[in-house]
Amino acid sequence: MLYQASVTILSSNIALNETKRTLMKAAIIQDYGTAIELAQTEKPSLKDDSVIIDVHAASLNPIDNILRSGVMKDMLPLSFPHVMGYDVSGVVVEVGKLVKSVKIGDAVLARPNQEDAGAIAEFARLKENELAIKPAGVSHTNAASVPLAGLTAWQALVTKGNLKKGEKVLIHAGSGGVGTYAIQIAKHFGAYVATTTSSKNADLVKSLGADVVIDYKTQKFQEKLNDYDLVFDMLGGDSITESFKVLKKGGALISIKGQDTEDLASKYGVRFEWFFMSPDGSMLAELIALIDSGSVKPVIDSTFSIEQVSEAYDRLDTGRSVGKIVVTVK
Repeated sequence: MLYQASVTILSSNIALNETKRTLMKAAIIQDYGTAIELAQTEKPSLKDDSVIIDVHAASLNPIDNILRSGVMKDMLPLSFPHVMGYDVSGVVVEVGKLVKSVKIGDAVLARPNQEDAGAIAEFARLKENELAIKPAGVSHTNAASVPLAGLTAWQALVTKGNLKKGEKVLIHAGSGGVGTYAIQIAKHFGAYVATTTSSKNADLVKSLGADVVIDYKTQKFQEKLNDYDLVFDMLGGDSITESFKVLKKGGALISIKGQDTEDLASKYGVRFEWFFMSPDGSMLAELIALIDSGSVKPVIDSTFSIEQVSEAYDRLDTGRSVGKIVVTVK
């Protein structure tokens, strides 16, 4: 009992010291199109409905560089300096007065909302309804790879696509961060899965559960597949327009790329919908439980320390990463 009391006092003292800090180390940009730099910036302040976490790991997503480029500044403007990163896992060190479900010392993961975005830093602020408790059996590195990519896949297939057992689904870019989760989620729900990837990643996507693998460099998926119930697209352009050809009447094409396809959807008698993923703590809890049980496995391309964050984004820029790129902060 004396040992446990000592540990409790030590943990409380550490948390108290963290609350007194006003600055933190973070990966930031000073303006659109500028280089990523590691600098001291203001620590986020606690809000009543939120917690502050001591960040252990964060992961990268293509949206990071899309927003950084400024092409979406009218839709999703950034304020500067902007802290990079939308996926995070860490330990709670401050709790807002309205928060009921978590306490100091809890390990959690989340995809923060746009206002709270900023995962590649020593601290991050998360809303209570956007976080999930991290199971002890899941590392912070694996947990940080889950939120944005995992929720995007879940929402596309389950929420938007209404995927049912026995249905046939085509998942484009199966070896990417979203695709690796999408294949496994689709298989978990009992779907028959086809995916597009390069031949070098064929064995990987098969190991995740893909039933049919299309090498996009040498094969045309629209000539190999037909009568599919659902297509999940992450590429846009010709990938969307050609995907209509593989769907059965009444099927659905769900994409994270906005594109005017109303005429094509009507021509083929199918539904088209594009969407932005939404942070959702309860949905994330379901997903992390599948990972904890081994039903879904994170695919980590590479890990970098926070001091190597520029190299991590260089890796993302190549477009050749398989699964997720993770930055370890602790």
